[in-house]
Amino acid sequence: MKKITKAVYLDWYENMLFWRKFEDKLAQVYIQQKVRGFLHLYNGQEAILAGALHAMELGKDKMITAYRNHVQPIGMGVDPKKVMAELYGKETGTSKGMGGSMHIFSKEKGFYGGHGIVGGQIPLGAGIAFADKYFKRDGVTLTFFGDGAARQGSLHEAFNLAMLWNLPVVFCVENNQYAMGTSVERSANHTDIHKLGEGYLMPNKPVDGMDPVACAEAFDEAITRARTGGGPTFLELRTYRYRGHSMSDAQHYRTKEEVAEYQKIDPITQVLDVIKDKKYATDEEVEAINKRVKDKVAECQKFAEESPFPKTQQLYDMVYEQEDYPFISHKL
Repeated sequence: MKKITKAVYLDWYENMLFWRKFEDKLAQVYIQQKVRGFLHLYNGQEAILAGALHAMELGKDKMITAYRNHVQPIGMGVDPKKVMAELYGKETGTSKGMGGSMHIFSKEKGFYGGHGIVGGQIPLGAGIAFADKYFKRDGVTLTFFGDGAARQGSLHEAFNLAMLWNLPVVFCVENNQYAMGTSVERSANHTDIHKLGEGYLMPNKPVDGMDPVACAEAFDEAITRARTGGGPTFLELRTYRYRGHSMSDAQHYRTKEEVAEYQKIDPITQVLDVIKDKKYATDEEVEAINKRVKDKVAECQKFAEESPFPKTQQLYDMVYEQEDYPFISHKL
């Protein structure tokens, strides 16, 4: 595994803080009705993405996830200004404003969504890995989903074929304790989700999803196994979301005390503590990072708000490839 150095910790802190503040800003403008529809935030789960990116080979490996999908493409290299513009529904967005919050996508950067159907991306991730194997490309696909999606039948079908065909895929359940408002304890007769891999003889393990080092080590092992012909792995990344399932979630199913307990092990705070303990940065240098993050978020917001909304004609141009498609009755 690549060494976890001073530079890595500093990058982790800046990136994770940016992801957090980027989404905090989205929450703010959502209340102002500048962002519409659903909005599912990643607050608290940033260590998972930081660890995954440390182990991945960007440009070769791919990622697919569910609808909590704003910061992953940024980590993969997508311009955050375009991500925010997409949430604003502007034509400068990643899908020209047509995808919105739940459908961020960038084939160029190897990020394949952003999927609103619970568990729908699990077989798609296996399919992307199948394509890499079929065309003899040296890539690995990380397929993310939540603990609720782990109860979908599509998981079992994908697991079966992934093992049968020995696909280069890492299945990653981000167990943030709640499927919408249903706790893991209420959704099955056991809470060790990773053991679902046992029925397929798939290597599996639980991982501390609040610790980027633990995540990086687990992802490195799984990606190496997949890349060297060892087949799939199933990782259960045990984490916690500090915000509700979506912005409309009143969170009646959990207590403020529970959230406060998990905030004591905030992944961003953990990384900052290491930076301070090891004297990787002075207080002034940390403050400079904080300012860069704040300025970058403001730049994204300015870009999104000043960008134009798409013209109505774009709806036809993006839905139909064939210009004279017979079922288009009129042009606007």
